Amino acid sequence: MDSVEPQGFPGCPQIRMKRRTLLGAASAAGASALAAKMGLLDFASSLMAAEGDAGKKPTVRAAFIRPKIERYWMGWPGASYDLAGHQKAYTEALQKAAQEVGVALEIAEPLYDAAAVTGFLEGLRSSPPNGILLTIMHLDRWGDVNRIVDERGSVPMVVFSPMGTSFTGHLQKASRAAGVFVGATQDVEWLATGLRMHRTIWDMKNARIAIAAGSKTEDKVLEPTGTTLHYVPRERFVDELAKVQENDEAKAVAEYYAKEARKVAEPSKEDVLNAAENYIACKRLMAAENCQGISMDCLGLVGSRKIPCPPCIGFSRLLDEGQVGACEADVGAALSLLLVAKLCEHPGFMQDPAPNTVNNTLMGAHCTCPTKLDGFDKPHEPFVLRSHSESATGVSPQVIWRLGQKVTLMKFEGGGKTMLIGTGRVVANIETPPSGGCRTSVELALDDIPDCRDVKGFHQLFLYGDHSGLLKGYCQLAGIQAVHI
Repeated sequence: MDSVEPQGFPGCPQIRMKRRTLLGAASAAGASALAAKMGLLDFASSLMAAEGDAGKKPTVRAAFIRPKIERYWMGWPGASYDLAGHQKAYTEALQKAAQEVGVALEIAEPLYDAAAVTGFLEGLRSSPPNGILLTIMHLDRWGDVNRIVDERGSVPMVVFSPMGTSFTGHLQKASRAAGVFVGATQDVEWLATGLRMHRTIWDMKNARIAIAAGSKTEDKVLEPTGTTLHYVPRERFVDELAKVQENDEAKAVAEYYAKEARKVAEPSKEDVLNAAENYIACKRLMAAENCQGISMDCLGLVGSRKIPCPPCIGFSRLLDEGQVGACEADVGAALSLLLVAKLCEHPGFMQDPAPNTVNNTLMGAHCTCPTKLDGFDKPHEPFVLRSHSESATGVSPQVIWRLGQKVTLMKFEGGGKTMLIGTGRVVANIETPPSGGCRTSVELALDDIPDCRDVKGFHQLFLYGDHSGLLKGYCQLAGIQAVHI
């Protein structure tokens, strides 16, 4: 096949402060017309999966902890600190972030004294919110912060400590308390990150992922994330796929991949259409089962020839839409894909890790991979349409990763109780053939791992950007143990 050259390195992507919105349901014909108008299916599928409590928002109760004076005299944050002006700026930042992140914000009266703190705690007990966000505005008020830490119950709490309001000693208790994260920073815009972490905890608790494996229909709730795994028989996907008829939407999906691909290598036109129908079957099953993602025993279905084409393209498309498409009924990978979509606003690449002991690097390969690695609203990376490597059937996207790109590695372990976290940089894209393995194959130089054989886990995610700090903050707030990968 033609050689594939990666694009240049423009720098790490930034967390965006925007919630994605999806188009409402439309007819298949209307979807096809929209595809033609917008260009190559750059739109959300008309076969919408359930959004999960659509229109509902978590409630976050915010409060400012400060003395009831007009101006400080001596001591941090100092007399030049505009107390009223800063409270106004923080309030506006919170209100803007709440609207964009999707949070119902309740701003309490300032907590001027111990009696006000008592009233705030009584309100938490009588009408508990989904989260708390405190902004401390003076060095001397950390006793009140710590009291709320101790008496708030189990409500997750974020504390914003702008520069000038804390020394090292002030942070020791609150910043290490379970279910509490302290953001001590001069960056007022960080308040949006605090609200996003609260929103993500709520999203994870309200999400359902369909697991098509085995023969039973049952629900299992994972703790501490609270995510529901909705198990359905493996044959459920086979039946759903059999109902999919060649239609305008399937043709539009197939056309998108055929035209956007840098090259179509092994697959035939029929293969590409079959791959598009897999995507439609995934969306229909998710919608029917009120789920926001899917994982299945795909290798078993392909190996037993129950389906004509692996779901690689379908899963890639779901990931590009910010939903979950996870191979091999891997619960940890599915949960991880959901988290990074919600928290980091980037799709993850679930991969098989292969240490390169000559280069002391890690090679990760799989036959499905998202294409919108820079973010859901960004252009896709170059890709080639290939066959599924292990079966030589169907369509698999070979996605070309940007050389030099900073990458985060992560995965939930232990049913969501632990998270592996690490970072690295892309050093190569590997061609298959001449190499063996899966179609998208990426080689990483790892950070802080002297020996590549020591990388923990399997099916870890790779995603563009350094999100390690954000993931660790989420773990602290959500009661999850963060472990270096």
